[in-house]
Amino acid sequence: MPYDADAPPNLGRLRAFVGDLAALLAEPHDEPRALEAGAALLARLIAKDDWLPEACAQPHPTRYRQYLLHCDSRERFSIVSFVWGPGQATPIHDHTVWGLVGVLRGAELSQRYLRVGPRLIPDGPVRRLERGEVEAVSPALGDLHQVSNALPDKPSVSIHVYGGNIGAVRRTAYDAAGRPSPFISGYSNATTPNLWDVSRQEAP
Repeated sequence: MPYDADAPPNLGRLRAFVGDLAALLAEPHDEPRALEAGAALLARLIAKDDWLPEACAQPHPTRYRQYLLHCDSRERFSIVSFVWGPGQATPIHDHTVWGLVGVLRGAELSQRYLRVGPRLIPDGPVRRLERGEVEAVSPALGDLHQVSNALPDKPSVSIHVYGGNIGAVRRTAYDAAGRPSPFISGYSNATTPNLWDVSRQEAP
């Protein structure tokens, strides 16, 4: 379904995703199976582009934005929208928890890195993620990468799911020489979408 900025967001899709993901993570899965099943759920969510609130899709002129869409009450997982303006990119960074990245609009470039002594070197070629594609990260799979907007003239939006409250996780960014810089990302929004008011029920 193509994006329609004038249509109200179908939050029922995000609400269902939250419930399905919570049920998945309540089961005794190992990480590879949980990532595989979680990726399938995320792919289903991003197959339709009619549910993300417009307030959580706004780019910034000079830096990417990370909007919190939902955080589990026990902080088992969080869901965020990343919004990239043209030419915007993250530094090389880690996550320390598992993560899933799915492109909702536009396209992204993802470059993984390996630490070799004090240096960081590219781990394979740059991967271009198109709309609807999902990629996984974790300390077990490879946790260092840099992400950028693949489009030179318009924003891109991706939906990320993390195995923790990612805005509160102590993480590390790296410069080109591999020098570390600790950070806590926080979030770009002060409020989150109201998923739980079903007085105006949307179609799934």
